[in-house]
Amino acid sequence: METKLVRIAEISATTKHPIFTSVYHLINEDMLKQCHKELDGSKAVGIDKVTKDEYGKNLDRNIKDLVQRLKNKSFKPLPSLRVYIPKANGKKRPLGIASYEDKC
Repeated sequence: METKLVRIAEISATTKHPIFTSVYHLINEDMLKQCHKELDGSKAVGIDKVTKDEYGKNLDRNIKDLVQRLKNKSFKPLPSLRVYIPKANGKKRPLGIASYEDKC
């Protein structure tokens, strides 16, 4: 599994406009549990106010539900919150704040 994800990352990094017809076959519970594990729990909560610890309390059930919604194409991501962070030069940098499941 990880080899396929690494290959997709390589193609994305080296190709100007990569086209992938489908990556749904790569989505499974193990991959999403790994993503959950790799997310930094000390970062700010997302738009849904769910922390890594809260999501992890029922991790198996949450991941299973997320995989099912993704496979059924019924997953509806929440709109990201757009905020602007001031930079030292006086300009502002846009930042999108997504929900926890969107981060996974």
